[in-house]
Amino acid sequence: MKKVILDKKINKELEKEQSFLNREDIIKFTSISNKHALLLHKAEKADLIVANLDSKGMSGETLCSIIRNDKELNKVSIIILCQNTKSHYQRCLKCQANTFIAHPVNNAVLLQEMYQLLNIAQRKSIRILLKIIIEGTIKKKAYKAYSENISASGMQINTNLLLSEGDTILCNFNMPGLKNFSANAEIVRVIEKKINENFNSYGIKFIDMSVEDSKTIEKFLNNLKEINGRREGD
Repeated sequence: MKKVILDKKINKELEKEQSFLNREDIIKFTSISNKHALLLHKAEKADLIVANLDSKGMSGETLCSIIRNDKELNKVSIIILCQNTKSHYQRCLKCQANTFIAHPVNNAVLLQEMYQLLNIAQRKSIRILLKIIIEGTIKKKAYKAYSENISASGMQINTNLLLSEGDTILCNFNMPGLKNFSANAEIVRVIEKKINENFNSYGIKFIDMSVEDSKTIEKFLNNLKEINGRREGD
């Protein structure tokens, strides 16, 4: 049995969809604020919380901080919903949430995130949604992927696609608060799949990246470094 705490407005939107949330093994609780979500979590010990970055009486940062610093409450996955602005993006990085999604919220994307977090172990690193196109194919179809452990030279990506070492891909990044950009990359490592994982992981390196796009990634990494430094100092 899985317990989910959802913002009331988001729940109303998701009720329009035919999804796993309608299954008998899912128990939903709706909250009217982050403060209410915290009270529900204390009483029910939820498996997943979907909350807002801005909420009357308690911000998303405060909600996550209270939960992550409480041994009885911290075994929960958290999705934070925010605006697509640089300031909100930087605040989300402080939240210690599993992931964040910018408005306008795509129901399908949110449901997929919720499903994955309810069915896989908690992740401590921030994930970034991106789209990848396999080079050399006739149809330039974009596939969904997530990046982890991003650096100026490459990153790890998680996707349902089956790729091989030496394959080249085009990565389209959409970082809230920063400009969108694309980068060519090569698969340099196929990471062994763990038991119960429903995705494939690959190590990639960027190739022929422009100076401007390199600076965008460096700016993102500097933001992460600054925020992580503040966390350690708290």
